[in-house]
Amino acid sequence: MRPVAQRRTRWGAAPSVSALLICLAACLRAHGGIVGSAHDFSSKPWSRGEPCAACHTPHEGNAAASRAPIWNRAFSTASYVLYSSSTMEATPSQPAHYGSRLCLSCHDGTVALDSFGGERGSSYISGRARVGTDLRAMHPIGIIYDAALAAADPRLHNPDARTMASGESVTKALLYGTGNLECGSCHDVHNERGFPKLLRTSNERSALCLTCHNM
Repeated sequence: MRPVAQRRTRWGAAPSVSALLICLAACLRAHGGIVGSAHDFSSKPWSRGEPCAACHTPHEGNAAASRAPIWNRAFSTASYVLYSSSTMEATPSQPAHYGSRLCLSCHDGTVALDSFGGERGSSYISGRARVGTDLRAMHPIGIIYDAALAAADPRLHNPDARTMASGESVTKALLYGTGNLECGSCHDVHNERGFPKLLRTSNERSALCLTCHNM
């Protein structure tokens, strides 16, 4: 009996199953995702084995009041020591925008990681991920970065005119369409793009920094 011929594609022989699996794994790494990222808490004993429950609830009626979709966590009530510099034209304010407030509900270390779903937890963030309530050592947040700020500081690009690889302006892609510079302006909390440190885009050769900074 003649062996069945291997199916061919327009590029030649059909790839093997192992090759397809390797390709799929590479694609998943490239595109990223919450599962397996630093924000996947499903392995923690308090997570109920779910990667999403520590932040989100499937029922709107249980959600904490915020602009975030179906938010499930307790908020921090901390007052922060803000970044300041004599060379900075902007004036930071206490984090109030959801793009930073939600992040700080874990990262300032005042609310337990397992304080969600209406329950009060006891497992607090630690190590370098804990930024604390003194924000002077990190990039300023809670500022409005707009065309007016860029005009006052030539070391900044105009975010309305500056475009990303996607074709969107910096204002739309990183600043919530409003000019709000927050934690989520640089960090992709759901790791959708798969860049190191949950960044929104690659920072190779300071590319992310130079998106905004005209140096």
